[in-house]
Amino acid sequence: MIRCSKCGFPNTRPGLIFKEGVCGACVNFEKRKDIDWTERRALLHQLCGEYRGKTKYDCLIPVSGGKDSYMLVKTMVEEGMNPLLITVTDSFTHTKAGTHNLRNLIETYNLNHYQYTISHDLFKRATREAFEYSGEPLKFVEYAIYTIPFSFAQMFNIPLIIYGENSEYEYGASETETFSGNHIIKNMVNKIEDERPFWERSGIKREELNSILPTITNYSNPRLFFMSYFIPWSSVTNLESAKKIGFKDLTGEWDRKGTIENFEQMDSVAYMVHLWMKYPKFGFQRTADIASRRVREGRMSLEEALQVMKDVDPILDDWARNDFCNTIGYTKEQFYEVVKKFEVNNV
Repeated sequence: MIRCSKCGFPNTRPGLIFKEGVCGACVNFEKRKDIDWTERRALLHQLCGEYRGKTKYDCLIPVSGGKDSYMLVKTMVEEGMNPLLITVTDSFTHTKAGTHNLRNLIETYNLNHYQYTISHDLFKRATREAFEYSGEPLKFVEYAIYTIPFSFAQMFNIPLIIYGENSEYEYGASETETFSGNHIIKNMVNKIEDERPFWERSGIKREELNSILPTITNYSNPRLFFMSYFIPWSSVTNLESAKKIGFKDLTGEWDRKGTIENFEQMDSVAYMVHLWMKYPKFGFQRTADIASRRVREGRMSLEEALQVMKDVDPILDDWARNDFCNTIGYTKEQFYEVVKKFEVNNV
């Protein structure tokens, strides 16, 4: 394992660009200093003008209720847009803070909201198969988080979808920055189709897989924008903004282990298992993601980041693991038998 000389992130992340000891995320972050953010916000306003008020809902925003959701909704309302919100949920236990945050977001901005719940039986089967054969338990749900909103926008004739960060660019898998994300949907659908034999062999019926696929194969409509192109993306800045309008973190509810913060990916308890599974596979997990971002933003030293990566990355929170096992149907021993299949000597 080689770590980035600037932020400490390991080169074992699939797709990460790594040049001369520096990761692509650091290279791309450094480019921010040359960006005219006032000009980019003006571009957002201009682009919104193409859709503002022309349909009942002029944009759709997928939300979890997290601090990034708050930033997206706040920004689009400030732009004079009338968004429809949508949440794709899972069957795991949801935190009290997460439930509060989603409701507070909807009520604060007086917006309409759809909740799409994958049937528990399908969720359980798809999660089990993905966990056991790919080590990515929420692969099916992660697809749905993108494909279901796209399908809803087509169904309701909503011309624009707003997502948060362009993760390919922000986290170093691409050198090209763009505000358009339609290629993400097309590539994702193609990947699902390529995996169709796996899912169907695993007992996921054709119609069940089709349930998360768009029925209209025009992937250029609606348009999909990444907000991180228009504003400098920072989870800490988004948190500070969200707290001003009632966002709550996990203080007093859950003293999470295996993490260095209490406000990221906090809505669904067992979701942490999906994030942690990167550790046996690649030698890092969410802690490394967060710590490296803090270093880039000047909120943590490289030495501090390397230490927390070493100390915290191996840890999986007990409640998260237990909720995953209880929901999907594993004993603790069975869970770690699966984990062991993906362990590699890169830690």
